[in-house]
Formats: sequence, C-alpha cells, structure tokens
Amino acid sequence: MGRRKSTRGQPTQRQLRVGELVRRGLAELLTDWTFVTETLTSVSVTVGEVRMSSDLKHATIYVLPLGGENTDGVIEQLNAEHREFYRELRKKLHLKYAPRLTFVADRVFDQIDETRRLLNLTEVKRDLEQPSR
Repeated sequence: MGRRKSTRGQPTQRQLRVGELVRRGLAELLTDWTFVTETLTSVSVTVGEVRMSSDLKHATIYVLPLGGENTDGVIEQLNAEHREFYRELRKKLHLKYAPRLTFVADRVFDQIDETRRLLNLTEVKRDLEQPSR
C-alpha cells in the first residue's frame, strides 16, 4: 500500500498532526520561556496555526501578539530567536527531524474585521435583505 499524497494542495493528515504537535510545543515554550529580549518579555504571543512543508522539515508559524501591538517587532524577535526555539522543540518533541521554524504574522483577525466592515455596508445589507427569486 503506497503513501497517500495530498490532493489539490491540501495538507495530509501527517502534516496536520505534526503541525499541531509543533503548535502546542511552541505555545508551551512561549509561556514558560525566559526571554533575554525586552520585546518578548512583556508580550503575550498567540500561536494560531502551524503549517508544515510536505517533507515536515519546515514549519511556518502564524503568531499574533496580544492586542496586535508591535507585531512586526515581535515577529522579528521571534525569528531572531528561532535557533533557540528549534533546540528546545527538538528536546520536547519526539520526531525524526525537528522542523526549521519561520514566524509570520497571523492576519486572520484583520481579514475577519474587513469582512465585518464589508457586511455592514448599506449596499450589502440591502442586497442581503432582498428575497432571492
């Protein structure tokens, strides 16, 4: 029986499972970690999602600082500390390879706000209220 490949760019079950392991591990590290940088000591960071590459050797981590303040500075600091996270994650997770980490800003909340703004437009409300034919 051969390996099941991802269909149409969708992640495989293995990618999803490993991504969730990495997300939980990073969330624990971020709550217990003692950072040397001022930027990260005073900020609570949410790990929204982890997307794994098909070979499971690279992880893109979508994070957002609490309140969304200084997002670029926090992302920059997290990427500067990626080697430390890599070492700690390698100890914590029992995987054949610990993935290389890249932190990016989670823009889902911005998209939700924009969708709400669009749905509150007068023209859109009017169109939604009209009965379909």
